[in-house]
Amino acid sequence: MTSWLSNPRARRRSVAGTGSEAARDFHRTLPGYAPTPLVDLPDLAAELGVGRVLVKDESSRMGLPAFKVLGASWACQQTLARHPGAHLVTATDGNHGRAVARMARELGTTATIFVPAVMLERPAELIASEGAEVVRVDGDYDETVRAAAEHAAADVDRELVQDTAWAGYEEVPQWIVDGYRTLLAEVDETLGRQPDLVAVPVGVGSLAQAVVAHYRRAGGGRPTSVLSVEPDTAACVLTSLREDTPSSVTTASTVMAGLNCGTVSTLAWPVLRAGCDAAITVTDEEALTASADLKTLGVSSGPCGAATLAAVRAALGDAGRRGELDLPDDAVVVLLSTEGLDSA
Repeated sequence: MTSWLSNPRARRRSVAGTGSEAARDFHRTLPGYAPTPLVDLPDLAAELGVGRVLVKDESSRMGLPAFKVLGASWACQQTLARHPGAHLVTATDGNHGRAVARMARELGTTATIFVPAVMLERPAELIASEGAEVVRVDGDYDETVRAAAEHAAADVDRELVQDTAWAGYEEVPQWIVDGYRTLLAEVDETLGRQPDLVAVPVGVGSLAQAVVAHYRRAGGGRPTSVLSVEPDTAACVLTSLREDTPSSVTTASTVMAGLNCGTVSTLAWPVLRAGCDAAITVTDEEALTASADLKTLGVSSGPCGAATLAAVRAALGDAGRRGELDLPDDAVVVLLSTEGLDSA
């Protein structure tokens, strides 16, 4: 059953953001950097009754099948500038860990990547293929993050590069969020304007934090609505918004493995609380259907990325939800497809 929550006051609020171009300038120096495609899909626009639907296709980002390398690369670079030669440590449910492993290798150091017990063998093999040590944890994602943090803290020559924040650990996650904003700058430049609605997949909320901070910055132009989407089995952000306080949830297995997170990032929470217009959950079946539909339309999108199409279908297909989003008849809708079909 789909869960829904809207916050119509969000578009009237500004959210403080770093606004720095340093991360994007760094990305431009990396081998293989180029803006990823923004694919116009008129058939979906007709289906949804809007002006345009465009998919930000992150199926090939600097040689990896997901957007995560944008945040991981900037955070690894900043971490190693402060602590040259440090051994990098992180926890992951797939793409972030592979990106950290890749950047450790390219920046001349080593990495240990902690993964939850439920991770399939293929994603773990892909991480190991980047030269990292992979450690399985007998627990869920939150327990895996704790194990990685403890491992990093046990040796002064180790540094944690984690894409979620908690009290006392916020600088590195903010670097990761800053890296993600390159994706949004690309969207605006390709469109020549801000979209009317952006649908963003949510795990711990770091990408959604970047989206809200980008489109809620002071002087940001016409309001852009932000719709977050989570699995119905791991809706930590929607639950937190509904309860108006950060709330952990018990998660269950989902095909949207990269979104299978039970606790919202402490950095993301105040930004999402203030500026996220609406939150929705989708089922595995809905995400898989959306993934198959996007494949038919020529876009490689795994369940995490395709969840945005499932979310917009569920939101705009309901008159009440559509009204709460208050979109113009010719709305430009952007779906952030964060991973390809072959992602880790």
